[in-house]
Amino acid sequence: MAEVLNLQSDPYFEHWSVVKNLNGFALDDKIHAARWNFFFLAGEVRALFFGAVGAIKIREALRRISLKVKAENFNCLEVTGIVARRFLGVPYTLVSAHSRHIQESSRLRDIDQRRTDQEDSDWARG
Repeated sequence: MAEVLNLQSDPYFEHWSVVKNLNGFALDDKIHAARWNFFFLAGEVRALFFGAVGAIKIREALRRISLKVKAENFNCLEVTGIVARRFLGVPYTLVSAHSRHIQESSRLRDIDQRRTDQEDSDWARG
């Protein structure tokens, strides 16, 4: 998909990449221009960690979020918040995201169809 849409991205972990230089709206425009659809799922997915905000801890929180998104066979996620807070003097950070899904059909496929699509994609990648 990144090549089809001419997206700039960097590998992040496993099969996940970070899209660079685009927000969710601009990415949605590119996807629709390619005659594909970009679904936004309302339910927020969260991960929490204790301690100061740091790149390694954020990456681990996003890895845990991605496992939840992947379990539902969605192929994207949009990070919507990284908020540092304190409770009784203990610092913690809440990372939140929403599941997203890119597909050609204008009707969101069910979980089994998305699983089959993902297996086909994984097989094609080798």
